[in-house]
This record gives sequence, structure tokens and C-alpha cells, in this order.
Amino acid sequence: MPSYEEIKIGDKASFTKTISESDVYQFAGITGDFNPVHINSEHANQTIFKERIAHGMLTAGFISGVLGMKLPGTGTIYLSQKVDFKAPVKIGDTVTVEVEVLEKKDRKKIIRLRTIAKNQLDELVVDGEAVVMK
Repeated sequence: MPSYEEIKIGDKASFTKTISESDVYQFAGITGDFNPVHINSEHANQTIFKERIAHGMLTAGFISGVLGMKLPGTGTIYLSQKVDFKAPVKIGDTVTVEVEVLEKKDRKKIIRLRTIAKNQLDELVVDGEAVVMK
């Protein structure tokens, strides 16, 4: 894990995961979000998506994993997260989350990062920004 001093503007880290049906059901059970667009195929087929989609916050949650485990890494404290959902993530999609250091505020060890997620077709599905303390 890099120390605060070792982290540079432009540093990047990523995480890739294929979304399974089990992931969606487990996320629903943990959060209590049983919206039928996520868990009911008959309902989801009638929506604009025409099939079940993963919870947006499931995809956004992968950002937390990168921040806490890779960059800035262990000891990171999440202060804020802006998330714009750009496209649905479907069961079977492979999502890659990437974080990039945009700014460091040395006095308080604050780091601002761009946070994105793309699917296997390189389509942007999540765009955002995080602020953390290391």
C-alpha cells in the first residue's frame, strides 16, 4: 500500500468483476432493496431495460473496494462520493472500476479521485468523484 507521500496525481488502480445472479440476490438481501427490476425477470422484461439489471449501488460499491484496498489503500477514510449512473449493468456483464488521483491536499491528507466503471464493451456505466482521507 502506498503511503500518502508516495501517492501522486495521476496514479490509478482498478478492480474487475463479472456480475452474477448470486451477487444481485446477495446485495438485495444485505440492503433490503428487492426492487423487482433486479430480482423478478417477468417484471424486468416489461421495463425499458427488457431484462434484470444489477443494483447501481452494487457497481458503485466496487469503488469502495478499490479505495480501501488498493489506492489509497488500507487506512483510507471515505469522506464523500458523487455517483452518476450512465448505463445499466446487466447480470453477466464484466465491470471494471478505476480510480485516479486528481488532487492532494497535504495539510489534512485529503485526496480527490475520479471514480469510473466501464462494462466489457468499454461503455461508461458509472462516473463520479470521491474524496478520501489517508
